[in-house]
Amino acid sequence: MIKTDILIIGAGPTGLFTVFEAGLLKLKTHLIDALPQPGGQCSEIYPKKPIYDIPAFPEILAGDLVNNLMEQIRPFNPGFTLGERAETIEKLEDETFVVTTNKGTQHNAPVVAIAGGLGSFEPRKPPIPNISDFEDNGVAYFIKDPEVYRDKRVVIAGGGDSALDWAIFLADVAAEVALVHRRNEFRGALDSVERLSELAKLGKVELITNAEVVGLKGEERLEQVVIRHNDTARGEELKSTDHFIPLFGLSPKLGPMANWGLEIEKNAIKVDNSYDYQTNIPGIYAIGDVNTYKGKLKLILSGFHEAAIMCQSAYQRIHPNKKYVLKYTTVGGVEGFDGTKKEAKREVVQSIG
Repeated sequence: MIKTDILIIGAGPTGLFTVFEAGLLKLKTHLIDALPQPGGQCSEIYPKKPIYDIPAFPEILAGDLVNNLMEQIRPFNPGFTLGERAETIEKLEDETFVVTTNKGTQHNAPVVAIAGGLGSFEPRKPPIPNISDFEDNGVAYFIKDPEVYRDKRVVIAGGGDSALDWAIFLADVAAEVALVHRRNEFRGALDSVERLSELAKLGKVELITNAEVVGLKGEERLEQVVIRHNDTARGEELKSTDHFIPLFGLSPKLGPMANWGLEIEKNAIKVDNSYDYQTNIPGIYAIGDVNTYKGKLKLILSGFHEAAIMCQSAYQRIHPNKKYVLKYTTVGGVEGFDGTKKEAKREVVQSIG
C-alpha cells in the first residue's frame, strides 16, 4: 500500500503543478498516470507543439513545459505510478481513500485530486473507408516530432486551433503545406487565422476551404488524397502528398472514473468553484480540464490556479486543527532551490554529527 497526503490522478501539467503547491505546504504527493511518462498530452501527443498562453513564456514547446515543471517539483520528491490506470476507489472508515489501479497497485490518502485532463481519449477520425490502411504509413492523428515532416508534402485537415497551429508551424519545416477545411470560416484563435492568411498570401500554405478529404490512394504508403469541393462545379481533385494529418480533436472519455459516484456533466466532473474545486464527494477534488463549472476555461493556466486553491483546502482537511498562514515564495524561498536554506541544513547536519 502506497501512502501519501494527496493522491493525484493524472500527471499532466496541472497534476505536476499540484505537487509544487502541495510541497510548499509540506504535503506529500504521489501521482498515478496511465501513460508511461509524466506530462500527459503535452508529452504523449504534441511535445514539439508551441504553447503561447503560459505566463512569462511568449512561446514554449509543450515538452519543454513538462521538463520545467519536473524540475520545479524536484525538491519535493513526489512518487509516481506510471503506466497504470486508476480503476477503483474506496472510502475507508477513517475517511481516507484507497485507489487501486488496473494492475492491482493500491494507494491510500486522505485527499484525492483528479487531474486527468480529458481523461482517456481517442482521436476523432474522418469517415474515410480505407484510412486505417495508411495509419503509420502516411496518416497520423498527432504530431509528436515535426522533423518527420522536414521537406515533405503535408495535407492537414481541420479548422480548429490545433490544425491552424500546426499548419503555421510546419510552413517553415515542410516542402509543401495544404490546409483543407470544410467551411470558409475557421474556429481557431483570430490571431492564428490572420497569421495563416498571411502565409497563404506568401504562398507558404495552400488554403483549400469549403472542401474535405474523402479518399486516400497509394500502394504501400500514402501517395494522394482525394479532395471533394462543396462547389459541385469543381467536383473532386487528386492531390499528391506524403502525409495526411486529420486534426479533428479528441473524443474524451472519463473511463473508470465515471463509475466512482461523482457528479458528471457532459463528460466532465462537476465541482464547487466558489470555494475549492471539490466534487460531490468530500475529500475528492477535480482540477484542470477534467472538471466543469459555470465559466470554465479549459486552459493550462486555469488548471494551475485551481491546483493552488485546491491544495489550500486539502491542507485544512488533512490538518483541521492547524491554521496555515500563506507565505510568499519571494520571502520564504523554496527549500531545495534556496541556496541559503540548503547551506543552513548542511550546518545543522554537521553540528549534529
